[in-house]
Amino acid sequence: MGLPFTCIPSNVDESFDPEMEASVVVKELAVRKVRKVLSNLKDEPLWICGADTLITLDGKFYGKPENRDDAGNMLRSFQGRTHQVISGVALYSGRAKTFDCRSVASSVTFASLGESEIQWYLDSGEWQGAAGSYKVQGLASCFVTEINGSFSSIVGLPIREFYVMLRDNGYPYGA
Repeated sequence: MGLPFTCIPSNVDESFDPEMEASVVVKELAVRKVRKVLSNLKDEPLWICGADTLITLDGKFYGKPENRDDAGNMLRSFQGRTHQVISGVALYSGRAKTFDCRSVASSVTFASLGESEIQWYLDSGEWQGAAGSYKVQGLASCFVTEINGSFSSIVGLPIREFYVMLRDNGYPYGA
């Protein structure tokens, strides 16, 4: 039996101060998502989880691309290099009315890419709505030469950390 969670898509302001640390930014963005969901609910929920992911390379943040050209530029920046993927998770407990926020950092190394490979990936459309313009669980897996850290965090939700958060906050496993 799966966890009794419902995903409620919501648009939130994803702007942030670029001087902030990435781990702080992703936790703040995850909390914003939870607060947005909370503001749209009539009844107090038992649990709400929000998550967000950013990529950093050379002190620069990479979020979701604005368009195809932006996506291509991001991929060109990553090719042949290692970048950091930081995911933040915010768990809200309706019973305790508390937030637990954590972040997980992992690194991803891309192979050197030819322009035809970048265009092939852009043509797939998979880059749309993805931090850093790629989805490691999809076609972009062809570009990855090494991962250090949590694969599920790179995908967007660090499952181990999420499980620990639920456990630490009294989620009734087996009830």
